[in-house]
Amino acid sequence: MRTLALDDEILLTIDKPARYIGCEVNSVMKDPEKVDIRFAMCFPDVYEIGMSHLGIQILYDMFNSWEDTWCERVYSPWVDLDKIMREKGIPLFALESQEPVKDFDFLGITIQYEMCYTNILQILDLSGIPLLAEEREETHPIVIGGGPCTYNPEPIADFFDIFYIGEGETIYRQLLDLYKEYKRTGITRREFLIQAAGLPGMYVPSLYETAYKEDGTIDSFTPKVEGIPRTVLKQIQMDLTDTYYPRKPIVPFTKITQDRVTLEIQRGCIRGCRFCQAGQLYRPVRERDVEMLKQCAVQMLDSTGQEEISLSSLSSSDYSRLEELVTFLMETCRERMVNISLPSLRIDAFSLDIMGKVQDVKKSSLTFAPEAGSQRLRDVINKGLSEEVILKGAAMAFEGGWTRVKLYFMLGLPTETEEDIRGIAELSNKIAALFFETVPKEKRTGQVQIVTSTSFFIPKPFTPFQWAKMNTKEEFLDKARLTKAAVREQLNQKRIKYNWHEADVSMLEGAFARGDRRLGQVIRKAYEKGCLYDSWSEFFKNDIWLETFEECGLDIDFYTVRERALDEIFPWDFLDCGVSREFLKREWLRAQEGIVTPNCKRQCQGCGAARFGGGICFEKRNAEGEIEDGAAQTLMEYAHLHESKETAGCPEEMILKEMCANDGEGGAQA
Repeated sequence: MRTLALDDEILLTIDKPARYIGCEVNSVMKDPEKVDIRFAMCFPDVYEIGMSHLGIQILYDMFNSWEDTWCERVYSPWVDLDKIMREKGIPLFALESQEPVKDFDFLGITIQYEMCYTNILQILDLSGIPLLAEEREETHPIVIGGGPCTYNPEPIADFFDIFYIGEGETIYRQLLDLYKEYKRTGITRREFLIQAAGLPGMYVPSLYETAYKEDGTIDSFTPKVEGIPRTVLKQIQMDLTDTYYPRKPIVPFTKITQDRVTLEIQRGCIRGCRFCQAGQLYRPVRERDVEMLKQCAVQMLDSTGQEEISLSSLSSSDYSRLEELVTFLMETCRERMVNISLPSLRIDAFSLDIMGKVQDVKKSSLTFAPEAGSQRLRDVINKGLSEEVILKGAAMAFEGGWTRVKLYFMLGLPTETEEDIRGIAELSNKIAALFFETVPKEKRTGQVQIVTSTSFFIPKPFTPFQWAKMNTKEEFLDKARLTKAAVREQLNQKRIKYNWHEADVSMLEGAFARGDRRLGQVIRKAYEKGCLYDSWSEFFKNDIWLETFEECGLDIDFYTVRERALDEIFPWDFLDCGVSREFLKREWLRAQEGIVTPNCKRQCQGCGAARFGGGICFEKRNAEGEIEDGAAQTLMEYAHLHESKETAGCPEEMILKEMCANDGEGGAQA
C-alpha cells in the first residue's frame, strides 16, 4: 500500500498540495523489488515549471521502458514546504513511490538555467545527501547532472559525481549496466566513477584538476587519473525517428506552465545567431519523420485528453514538412476541439498563412525577435533579418487580423551604440504606424498594441560571443532608461509598452555562465545564508550574493565585464560541443566587422558538426551549396566539386575545405 510522505495536516497547510502527491494520469508505478535500479529524475525548480520540461519527459519514458529500471520524479519543494520539511526532519521524496531520494541508486538533476544552482543544493540538503561529492559514501546515490548548463559545469562541479554531456538517449543504458556491475562485483564508488569516465560523454569532475595563473585565468586543466579522456565529446542522437518519445506523457492534477502536449519536430537551428548558445549546442539540424510525428500526436492526444498541442523546435519554420504536418494537425484537432500552438515561427508569408489557419477565430499576439534595433547590429549578431522583412511581416500580420505584436530585443550586445539603442524605439514606432497605414479604419477590430521587451545580453560558452565582455549593471540600466526615453519620444508612444529585465540577476547569471570551479564555494555559502529560488525576483537576494563573493575573495567583475583574450583557456575548453573553437573564433572576428554568415541551408558554415555524419550536413545540395530537393551533390561532394573551381580560394570555399579536412576528428580545437 502506497503511503504519502506528507500527512493530511501538512497537505492542508501548504500551497498547492497536488504538487507533492504523485499518482497523476500516466505516471509509472513499478514494484521496487522487481527492479535493479532506482533513478530519481529531478528538475530543481517548482513542480509547475519542472513538469513542463520536455527533456525529462523523454528520459522518464526511456528509463521506464527498461524492465530493470524505475524512474521517478523529484522537484524543488516550494518555500512553505521547504520550511516544514526542515523543521520536522522530513526527507525529500520521489513522487511516484513517496520514498526518500537518499535511498535511490541515482539522483539525476536537469540543469536548465544558471539561476537554479542554489536549488540544486536544496535538493541535496533535504535529501540527506552530502553537498560535496568528495564527502559521499558508498550508500549515497550517484548524483549526475545533465542539460544546457553542463556545457560549463565548473561552478557546480564540487556537487556532482558525474555530468552527462549532450543528449540523453545515447549512453544512459551503458552507464546503468556499468552500475549494475558495480553493485554485483563490490568495487568501490571511486572505481565505478573512473570506469564511468571512460564512457562517451561522461565527465567526472573529481578526476580532473585545474591550475590557475597569477591573474586568475586558467593555466591548465588536466586529468588526475591515467586513461580517462582529456576531452569529453557531447552525445548526440542522430536518428530522431526511431528513438524514444513519450506517447503517454503525465497529466498533472494542477495547472502547470505549459499545460499541453508537446511535439518536438526537430533539433538544432540553421540560423547561426552569434549570441545563441542553443543554436551551437544542438548542431547539426535533425528532423523527425513527419509520419512518426503524426502518429505521436494522435497517440498523445488520446492518452492525455489535453486541449492544446504545441510544436517544439528552435525554429519551427525551417522544418521541411511543416505545412504537411500542420494540415494534418488542423484536421485532427478540429474534430477533437484541440488548439494548435506554433512557437518559434519566422514572421513571413508562409508562417502567417499557417498561423492564420490555426488561429482562424481568435487571433492571439504575434512575436517578433529582431534582437537589435539597427540593421548594423543585426548584422553583427548574424540575425539574418532586415528591417524590410520585419515591416513586411508586420504588415501581413495586421492585414490578417492581428492587432497585438510582441517585440524582443537585447541590450548590451557587442559593438552596441546609442544609435542602435534608439533604433529599438524607432522600429517599434514604425510597426505601430504600419497598422494605421495597412488597415483601413472601417476594418479595424481593435487598437494596435506593441509590447517591446529588452533583456540584458549575457555571453554564453560555445558561442562566438564567449570572448565578449558584459556591460556593467550601471551600463545596462542606463541603456534601459535610454530605451524608455526614446520610446516616449515616438509619435505612437501610447501604442507601445516597454518592459525590461532586472540587471542584478543578469550580472549573477553572467558570472555563473562563464565561471570556474572556484565559484562553488560562493554558491554553497550563499545557500547557507538563505539564497534559494534565485530565478524568482521575490526571493533573489543580491546583497547576500555580493557579500559572499567578497568573503570568498572573488571579484564578480572578473567573470562578467572582462573581455577575454583569444588564446585564454576557458573553464569549459575540455568539452567538445561539436563545433570547433576555430569556427567560433572566426565568427567572433566576423561579428566585429559586421559580416553576415549565411544560414546552413544556403551554405555550409564549416562549423565542424559534419563529423556526426548526418542531419542537415548531408542533405542534397546544388552547385551553389543551397539545399534543393533532388540535387545531385551531398555536402561533401559539393565541397570537393568546388576545389577545382576558380572560386576555390574564397573564404567560403576555404571554410568547406577546413570542415572536410577535419571531419571525423574528435575534440574542439581548444
